[in-house]
Amino acid sequence: MISIKRMMAAGAAAALLSWQSLGMAQGLPDFTDLVEEVSPAVVNISTSRAPKQGPMAGRQGMPDLEGLPPIFREFFGPGFPQGPQGPQSRQPSPQSLGSGFILSEDGYVLTNNHVIEGADEIFVRLSDRREVVARLVGADPRSDLALLKIETDDDLPAVRIGDSSELKPGEWVLAIGSPFGFDYSVTAGIVSAKGRSLPTENYVPFIQTDVAINPGNSGGPLLNLDGEVVGINSQIFTRSGGFMGLSFAIPADVAMDVVAQLKKTGAVQRGWLGVVVQEINKDLAESFGLPKPAGALIAQIMPGGPADEGGLQVGDVILEFNGQEINMSSDLPHAVGRVRPGEEASVVVMRDKKRRTLELEVGALPEDDSVAAGPTPSEAAPSAASNRLGVVVAELTDEQREALDVSAGIMVRQVQQGPAAMVGLRAGDVITSLDNKQIESVEQFEKIAKGLPTNRSVSMRVVRQGRASYITFRLAD
Repeated sequence: MISIKRMMAAGAAAALLSWQSLGMAQGLPDFTDLVEEVSPAVVNISTSRAPKQGPMAGRQGMPDLEGLPPIFREFFGPGFPQGPQGPQSRQPSPQSLGSGFILSEDGYVLTNNHVIEGADEIFVRLSDRREVVARLVGADPRSDLALLKIETDDDLPAVRIGDSSELKPGEWVLAIGSPFGFDYSVTAGIVSAKGRSLPTENYVPFIQTDVAINPGNSGGPLLNLDGEVVGINSQIFTRSGGFMGLSFAIPADVAMDVVAQLKKTGAVQRGWLGVVVQEINKDLAESFGLPKPAGALIAQIMPGGPADEGGLQVGDVILEFNGQEINMSSDLPHAVGRVRPGEEASVVVMRDKKRRTLELEVGALPEDDSVAAGPTPSEAAPSAASNRLGVVVAELTDEQREALDVSAGIMVRQVQQGPAAMVGLRAGDVITSLDNKQIESVEQFEKIAKGLPTNRSVSMRVVRQGRASYITFRLAD
């Protein structure tokens, strides 16, 4: 009798032979024609900056990495600082920083904003080695895109733009750029994932690939097998400073929307709701009556903002926005940002464990859309403790409500042993809701706390230094 092991080995060998036969029949992609067609439209971008006086002189062209996480890096070219070199170090010199590509025969060029940011002059070197001074039409730091214009006597070769929404994980893609100054280097790989959010950018659903990308590829095209641009190479994930198999590109459909606005006004407007959202985990999903951990939980609403005016409430879970399903909280800025300010949008939310559909007008994203941290609360007299949660609370004064921008809630004065300590509650936190019920007073808080169910996820909304979020916990029998 044939053993199971021998049968498995025979099956594996047959599968391998079948795969090899298929590979020999179909072959790997041949990129030669594609590269020959597209390369003339790919350009090298360099800049010059006026010399600075003082101890920072000689560092022109140095990219500003302040505030970037250490594992995320934009692709800067070989123009890194070499230190002062006598009198010549004070002269502005071109710094080769990245790549770009020609969008149209009349000379529009697209690249990354970080490639040209702070430049006094921008130079575009064409495939025939000509170098042309470029004019900055407009830049959008939020999407890290910049639109340039160059003037020549002849028509220029231009790329073809593809539909990035049609990309699928596993699909072959190709990059052309100037890593470390090696012009027209070609690398290939596959799409690893779509719709990625990065810590440095909330309004771009990045394409993740395993295409080898290095400093100098910044702003270069990401191409599909039809030779169409489907993305703009922008960032890498790295622990070493070099390529580690995780590259990120701005989708072409996002880029073309930005280009259209930059051509028209020189700036980009995005939709804005005026909410702070957080991820839905398993415990929060159970607490809010959701069948699965999906959606964006509204933890805070900006007073007078579009969400406030449109009837959204703290504790609503946004499940759909304008017909787009919201699976993760990071999906919401992508969806909202692409709506023009002033347009109407439909929002499907889960409220009180029931689905509701609201219609609201989307606002314009402010230049500074960060949520300012509220002032540290002043001291208040502590009140009785709910020993079941292990927390001492106090009433909020009118001054504290105004300073913290909350209409209701109670102040945490002391955290004892118990569930509150286990979930990280701190003195100074403001509890505004418990088990999806708004807290108006210490008495109400204690009453709700005493009636909390056991062995079920319970949600609590907490405001800390002006920022609100939901936490969950379980009470034992």
